[in-house]
Amino acid sequence: MTISRQEVEEFLYREARFLDDRQWDEWLALYAPHAEFWMPSWDDDDTLVEDPQTEISLMYYPTKQGLEDRVFRIRTERSSATSLPEPRTLHHISNVEILEQDAEKLEIRFNWLTFNFRYKTTDSYYGTSFYTLEKGEAGMKIARKKVVLTNDYIHHVIDIYHV
Repeated sequence: MTISRQEVEEFLYREARFLDDRQWDEWLALYAPHAEFWMPSWDDDDTLVEDPQTEISLMYYPTKQGLEDRVFRIRTERSSATSLPEPRTLHHISNVEILEQDAEKLEIRFNWLTFNFRYKTTDSYYGTSFYTLEKGEAGMKIARKKVVLTNDYIHHVIDIYHV
């Protein structure tokens, strides 16, 4: 089964909408149980770190369970990173490319920009994401999400809904 770029874009738009609308259960349903979510940091030489196990990352969840725990903490205000009042976000996606595709999965890359409004201040975050999407009877699922935050000098805690 071949997945078109339009189908990939619709999937990405849906994920962005779920984040903007705080539809956490729907957002989590897009992820495979073994999904890895990784936002590497930049090292001193302006290159990305390569190993989330041995180097500092901005965010790292080795499986969907980590994302579920993060959502639990957001919902129950049990985290110092939880933002109260909750920020309003708007995600914009562009330059979607299918890099590789076979019968079981596809590798994609796209650019993104997220606006965040809180305390009468608007911040923006931008970068590039790399996904591995698995094809299955239940539709596409995210098996790996690597988020490269280009403007990594930020003045407050960043969370899953910012990217």
